[in-house]
Amino acid sequence: MNSVLSTRIAAVAAFLLLLFSSVYVVNEGQTAIVLNLGRLARTDIGPGLHFKVPFVESARVFDRRLHVLDAEPERYLTSERKDVSVDFFAVGMIEDVRAFYRATGGQESVAVERLAPIIKDALRNEINSRTLQEVVSGDRTQVTGEQLKNINAGSRTMGVRIVDIRIKQIELPTDSKVIQDVYSRMRAQRQQVASALRAEGEEQAQTIRAGADRDRAVILAEAERDAQKMRGEGDAEAARLYGSAASKDNSFFAFDRSLSAYKASFADGTALIVLDKDDPFLKYMKSEK
Repeated sequence: MNSVLSTRIAAVAAFLLLLFSSVYVVNEGQTAIVLNLGRLARTDIGPGLHFKVPFVESARVFDRRLHVLDAEPERYLTSERKDVSVDFFAVGMIEDVRAFYRATGGQESVAVERLAPIIKDALRNEINSRTLQEVVSGDRTQVTGEQLKNINAGSRTMGVRIVDIRIKQIELPTDSKVIQDVYSRMRAQRQQVASALRAEGEEQAQTIRAGADRDRAVILAEAERDAQKMRGEGDAEAARLYGSAASKDNSFFAFDRSLSAYKASFADGTALIVLDKDDPFLKYMKSEK
């Protein structure tokens, strides 16, 4: 009885061992290759549950997501023969898993070791063609972007594609005069930009002020035109009313005009007028008998 039980347990264990040896899982963002007695049998296997021949085939799973590849800071010479230390990192991914395995044996550390000289040489070519000011104060993405195509030409043989290279830090030379020169050029460049912005702002301000003055002159001219028109219409209406009143009662109109003349002549209370006693101006000042 014990012998039969032991046999069954051994059979179940062998079955489970055979089962686990024949399946493997590839997660999302991964790819796999299958080796048949050490030789590549299948590549670019996508996510899912897969089967292989137990004890004959083996599976290797690789991450195809982006990876950050760090490197030690490197010293370069600018076009002025100034020494700078550049600390950078690269972002890459496995693009061709077959080429990656053949070139590195599936070891990421080997890929990093081989990629580092390619990236450093490319950066050296770019920095050697630039001045110290351009390296320090220029657009760093231009420094790395110009050589990205050349870097990928070398990394393609390893099945790796470099997506981006970023400069983390640039250390200036220890020579204080060189540092001062760099800072002076950077300050002059920023002052030039600030002057250009101020000049542009002043030009816009003058344009706005000129437009406002023009609009003000137009508004005042239109207001004066309308006022003149209204005054003319008022004077015309007043003349019409005076004419109408005079045509109805000439004597009363003459009397009213004389009173207005008296009022205007003696408005300040100190006026002195010398006239003949029969002057028509005194007609309504005389007592009627």
